[in-house]
Amino acid sequence: MLKPHYDKEITEILNSKYIGNLGYIYKNEPYVVPITYFYNENENNIICYSNIGHKITALRKKKQVSLCVSTIHSLNDWKSVVIKGTYKERSGSGAKAILHQFSLGIKKIIKNQENKELSFIHEFSCKVKNNDIPVIFTIEINDITSKKGNSNSNSNSIEQL
Repeated sequence: MLKPHYDKEITEILNSKYIGNLGYIYKNEPYVVPITYFYNENENNIICYSNIGHKITALRKKKQVSLCVSTIHSLNDWKSVVIKGTYKERSGSGAKAILHQFSLGIKKIIKNQENKELSFIHEFSCKVKNNDIPVIFTIEINDITSKKGNSNSNSNSIEQL
């Protein structure tokens, strides 16, 4: 299977950030929550994990999700990427390997951007409660769209990347 080719700006945004806004549906109501993520360019998916709770309950029932990642500098100088995809829960040794990749990837982003050396996953992502085992999941990417503010204009125009 051929991997899709995305615009360079799209991959730069996804590769340089680690917090996005996850959108999902629960009981016919939309929810959007911040989530720590890692863009796995080789597999063309997004790696995440979470404690069992509202979000995981919802994602197990309705697997279509979206993830919005933005870079905002000012009113007219911003870029956003919106991913539409499918929730896929991971388990076993494969899940541990994916979580390890998630951890290493985010540590590298933080080191490059903030010059911080981090040792533990809880230093940059949700804390697992009471020794619970987190749910590791991927968002299998179905579609990516992007927009950016037009910094060369005084208007609030939007253009695609």
